[in-house]
Amino acid sequence: MTIDGREMPLVIRRLAQARRMTLRLSPDGGEVRVSIPRWGRVGDAEAFARERADWLALQLRRMPERASITAGSVVPFRGEALQVRWLADAPRKPVLDDGMIVLGGPQDGLQGRLARWLEGEALRLMAEDLAHYCDRAGKAVPRLALSRAQRRWGSCAADGSIRMNWRLVMTPDFVRRSVVAHEVAHMTHFDHSPAFHAHLSALYEGRIEDANRWLKREGRGLYRLFG
Repeated sequence: MTIDGREMPLVIRRLAQARRMTLRLSPDGGEVRVSIPRWGRVGDAEAFARERADWLALQLRRMPERASITAGSVVPFRGEALQVRWLADAPRKPVLDDGMIVLGGPQDGLQGRLARWLEGEALRLMAEDLAHYCDRAGKAVPRLALSRAQRRWGSCAADGSIRMNWRLVMTPDFVRRSVVAHEVAHMTHFDHSPAFHAHLSALYEGRIEDANRWLKREGRGLYRLFG
């Protein structure tokens, strides 16, 4: 469909838990999404989206523009705003140095190298978080993988494996750790029942409400970086 002069894919999904149609943009603003109940009709969902094209256009205009990462850009890392500094004689692999991320190598590949470094740091930190919360929960540490999901920050599969959104490495530590704790809690309670929330509160040392509030306020903005 066309939104504000821009061609965008329309994704319609049937959800077992849905009771009504809901409409939204993906976090990166790349597609229109409609969720419908199992008994919903695809044609109705398409009409629902097209009738609300003006609303979608307004939401699209409110989204932060994509930002290319170059020397001098500011990138969040563990909740801190760090400046990217390129030096011709620096190693290709980024290093932290006095409030900056310093790296060398070809400048046209800077963004890709930085993204790979962030993903490596995400996996390292989340592996530590996962081991910590599994120990508290009395669970064996499951397989951990990174996700590039456009909506979910984490997921726990039926086989116990856990996937975490790599962008959480850009959030403050207490936010990232809250999501890991959330998924570990699902290893015991595969739902969002009162028992699950009680278990999560026992696992996580901070206030879940504070972490959730941060993600709701700042999370979407993380998708403007690195495509």
